[in-house]
Amino acid sequence: MALEHLGSSLYQALRKVFKASVVDEATVKELVRDIQRALLQADVNVKLVLDISKRMEERALNEKVPPGVSRREHVVKVVYEELTRFLGEKSVPIKMEPGKRQVIMLVGIQGSGKTTQTAKLARYFQKRGFKPALICVDTYRPGAYAQLQQLAARINVPTYGDLKSKDPVKTAIEGLKQFPDKDIILIDTAGRHKEEQELIKEMKMLEKHIKPDEVMLVIDGTIGQQAMVQAKAFHEATPIGAILVTKLDGSARGGGALSAVAATGAPIKFVGTGEKIEDIEPFVPSRFVGRLLGMGDLETLLEKVHEAEIKVPEKKAKAILSGKFTLTDMYQQFEAVKGMGTFRKLLKMLPGMSYNIPEDMLNTAEDRLENWRVMIQSMTPSERDNPKIFNASRIRRVAKGSGTSDKEVKELLKQYMLMRRMFKTLRRKKKLPFFGKGMPLDFKQQ
Repeated sequence: MALEHLGSSLYQALRKVFKASVVDEATVKELVRDIQRALLQADVNVKLVLDISKRMEERALNEKVPPGVSRREHVVKVVYEELTRFLGEKSVPIKMEPGKRQVIMLVGIQGSGKTTQTAKLARYFQKRGFKPALICVDTYRPGAYAQLQQLAARINVPTYGDLKSKDPVKTAIEGLKQFPDKDIILIDTAGRHKEEQELIKEMKMLEKHIKPDEVMLVIDGTIGQQAMVQAKAFHEATPIGAILVTKLDGSARGGGALSAVAATGAPIKFVGTGEKIEDIEPFVPSRFVGRLLGMGDLETLLEKVHEAEIKVPEKKAKAILSGKFTLTDMYQQFEAVKGMGTFRKLLKMLPGMSYNIPEDMLNTAEDRLENWRVMIQSMTPSERDNPKIFNASRIRRVAKGSGTSDKEVKELLKQYMLMRRMFKTLRRKKKLPFFGKGMPLDFKQQ
C-alpha cells in the first residue's frame, strides 16, 4: 500500500538486526539485501539502489564504531543517514521575508494535480498566519478557474481569473494588481499533455514578465522513475526551481518518484500526502526517513498540534477542571483530533508505533471515533450540556438518529465520564495537557 509498504519492509529489515544475537558480516549483508529488495519494489532506479546499498554495506562493516555506541545502533544509524542522503539530505524551505510579497508560480504536466496543490499550498501558508491569494492563468482547460474557485472557497481565500482572456501573461499581470494587500500570491498555470518543452516555454515566458520569487514544478508521484525526465528538464530550465511531489499516499511508485527527482539535484520542497486540502507538508528528508523506518517524526507531530491550537478562555478551562466538562467539549476534542489527520498518519509520527498496531485495530478506532461524533451531533443541546439527563428513551432516540446501537451510545457516555474524572484530577496542577486542539494550558500564562 503506497509508501507504507516500503516503510513496513524497511522496518522489518531493521527488526532482524535488533533480534539478531550478534551483528556480524552476514547480518549486515542480509540487511542490505532486504533493503535492496524493498527499494526495487518501490520502483527505485536499479543503479541508485546499487549505489546506496554499496555505501551502506561499506560503512556498516568498515567504519569504526564510536565509543558508547553498539554495533547494532551503528548499523541502524548508517541506514538512516544513507537513506536521508539518498532523498536529498537537506530540506530547502521557501524563503519568506516579512513585509515582502512572495509570488509562487506552479507549473506541471496535465493531470499532475497542480490546481489542487495550489489550493493546498494556500491553506498551508494560511495556517501559518500569511494572507494568500490565488490567480488562475490556465486559458486552455475548461473549468480550471471554476475548480480553483471551488477549492479556494472552502478555505476562504480570494481568487482571480479571466474566462474571456487567452493571454496567460496579461491575466497574471492583471491578477497581481488585484491583491496588493496579500503577502503570498499563488499562480496556477496551464498544464501540457506530455509536452515538457511547451510547458517550459510557457513557464519561461510567464517568468520573464511576472518575475515570480519561486517557480514550482508539480510532479505526480505515481509516475515513478519517469519523474526524473520532468525534474531534470525543469531544473535545467530555471535556477530558482522547486519541486512538489503529489499522490505519495496512493502509489507504490512514490519511492521511485522521490529518488528520481532527488537524483537530479532539483530541490523537493513539498509533498502531497493525501486527498484532503490539509494533506501537504514540507519535504524534510530526515523526518521522512524517520517515519519510513518507524523511528517517528515528533517535530511534524508537534507542528500539527500547534497548527490546530485554539485559545481556551481561563473561565472555561477552570470550569472543565472543576468537573464541568460537557459532551460539547468532548465533541470539540474529537474535531481537534480529526483536524490533525487520521490515527494512521499520527501514529507514523510516534517512534515505534507506526508498524506495531494491527490494521484492524486502527480501522476500529477510527470508526469508533467517527461514530461518537455522529452520536453527539444527534443529541439535543440540553443533552450535550447535561449528560446526566440521559435515560433509556433518550439513549434509544440518539442511537436511532445516529444509525448506531443503544450499547454504543452507552459506551460513549461511559467514555465521557472517564474523561470528566480525568480532568477533575488535574485541578491541583492547574494544567490541562492537550485540551482543545492539543496545546498545553497554564493559567499563569493567560
